[in-house]
Amino acid sequence: MKYAAEMFGTFVLVFAGLGTAVLAGGQVGNVGVALAFGLALMAMVFTVGPISGCHVNPAVTLAVAISRRMPISQALGYMAAQVVGATIASGVVLFIANGAPGGYNAALSGLASTGYGAHSPGHFSLAACFVAEMLLTLLLAGTVLGATDNRAPAGFAGIPIGLILTTIILAGIPVTNGSFNPARSIGPAIFAGGWALQQLWLFIVAPMAGGVLASGIYLGIRETAPMISTPQAEQALPSDQAERQAAR
Repeated sequence: MKYAAEMFGTFVLVFAGLGTAVLAGGQVGNVGVALAFGLALMAMVFTVGPISGCHVNPAVTLAVAISRRMPISQALGYMAAQVVGATIASGVVLFIANGAPGGYNAALSGLASTGYGAHSPGHFSLAACFVAEMLLTLLLAGTVLGATDNRAPAGFAGIPIGLILTTIILAGIPVTNGSFNPARSIGPAIFAGGWALQQLWLFIVAPMAGGVLASGIYLGIRETAPMISTPQAEQALPSDQAERQAAR
């Protein structure tokens, strides 16, 4: 169930965000795309968070695993499910885009793939794109770790997590097209091919490095206390759960 939840959550995130970028980017602009990703993630935290933790991002899963909240074997299953969900979502977006008059050429238009150098929206260098993807992913993964800490207010994690994703995508779209999620980059690159696949390594390595840094900082600044899992932290407050049970 946890793997299915991660696949579904990642599908929703990528379908909503990538779909907005490809199908409506010209109408809503960068702010609209960032909001689509952020609001989709916020919704999924409340929807599948109690089941799997709603990582929907291999870099976040790596950060959680390094922080000793889940075993590595389970983390690998999460990552595989996330890539599958993102790939299916990218294929559905491409299918819909092809229904427009004249169709849609993923290889030519890029399917909102992430890139550096000539394929960066602002033509940023490889080094600049690497640092941006790494450090902005650090902000996302760090927020997830902190917002789901056992001392954070229970049941509210989706709000800061959705907001930080919106913020970093606003900052990152001009640099790389805004990924901070290897699964989100892998999905469209599979269909776009060419340069998107050639440059994909950066959008796997840099976010994963950001996840490692986030976990290191989190463990370094966190006072010793009993750890709880991410799904537990994202559940409703006990009083809310009691009310729901009574209403049934």
